[in-house]
Amino acid sequence: MPAQDFNRKIIHIDMDAFYASVEQRDDPSLRGKPVGIGSEERRGVLCTASYEARKYGVHSAMSGVQAKRLCPELILVPPNFAKYKQVSQQVHEIFHRYTDLVEPLSLDEAYLDVTQNKLNIELAVDIAQRIRQEIRNELQLTASAGVSFNKFLAKVASDFRKPDGITVIHPSRAMHFVDNLPITDFWGVGHKTAETMHAMGIFNGADLRQLSRLRLQQVFGKAGETYYNFARAIDNRAVEPHWIRKSVGCERTFEEDSSNPTVLLTELYRLVLELVERLKKKEFKGRTLTLKVKFYNFTQITRSRTVPHMLLKKDDILPVAKALLREVDYTERPVRLLGVQVSNIDDTPHRPQWIQLELPFKKESSFEELKELKELRS
Repeated sequence: MPAQDFNRKIIHIDMDAFYASVEQRDDPSLRGKPVGIGSEERRGVLCTASYEARKYGVHSAMSGVQAKRLCPELILVPPNFAKYKQVSQQVHEIFHRYTDLVEPLSLDEAYLDVTQNKLNIELAVDIAQRIRQEIRNELQLTASAGVSFNKFLAKVASDFRKPDGITVIHPSRAMHFVDNLPITDFWGVGHKTAETMHAMGIFNGADLRQLSRLRLQQVFGKAGETYYNFARAIDNRAVEPHWIRKSVGCERTFEEDSSNPTVLLTELYRLVLELVERLKKKEFKGRTLTLKVKFYNFTQITRSRTVPHMLLKKDDILPVAKALLREVDYTERPVRLLGVQVSNIDDTPHRPQWIQLELPFKKESSFEELKELKELRS
């Protein structure tokens, strides 16, 4: 078992309902009201929701139609990612007043290693409090913080008293905290994994710690080692200030669910073309292609294939994408969404990180696209 360094001081900062809070800050008419950030189109989904909306059960990734049913007073605001990125940069400027060991996870959250910090402040909790206060004073926004000796605990702690809260997990209390932590709150445990764990009688950290490393690896593969360590409050991952992109992908939701092979193949072709452009723009290359399929009832599956050569061009990617789609039985389950992604730059499979794009859906194919159907059907 790896030894845990209890002397590290890690902070996880998570902005509260970031996109919605920025819009409420900039538009006084939205303050105190339920706000959802997302498209007003029939098949649009929410990026996030204000805390006023969350009281009604509205949450991110929910369709705008469903959100409106839960909260008829919901105000939908189109996302402005250029503005959110600018505000995120201002938040990061505050982080860098204290340390340059900042690992961004997204526009609204980041890890900070303040073991050695620029102002020689002894207690990490004091730094976290100062950062939160400066964000409030300078940007009129709130953030929640988790403070501990590793990334796993810091991230879990930041969710513990949201919004606008701070939680510290001291080494002396770490095992008690983990023992009582619901398994659904563990990093890396999604819906399907939680279902499997519940079926195994695992409902919290104490239950998880009863299983051997071998048993967890047998059931969960490589992730089993991570779960084994987390159950013992062990996480030696370093805060990495230089983020390395591990995947590039795109996906789109159809205006109408479809089981028509011609429609799906045409959309797959368009997605592959968009993926090629993104790979070129990001100067990214990998050997694994993943196809994501979401059905009419919101269930979804993924299919992946690793090839010996780098996936860069349409002629490299399209045959693999078509082969993966052939593995999917959609005859009685109309498809709502398709996505494609390239990953595996170092021959190690990575967790998908989807980048959703808004691609126009055309009911009539162009002449060039119709010509491609022969290739698609081959």
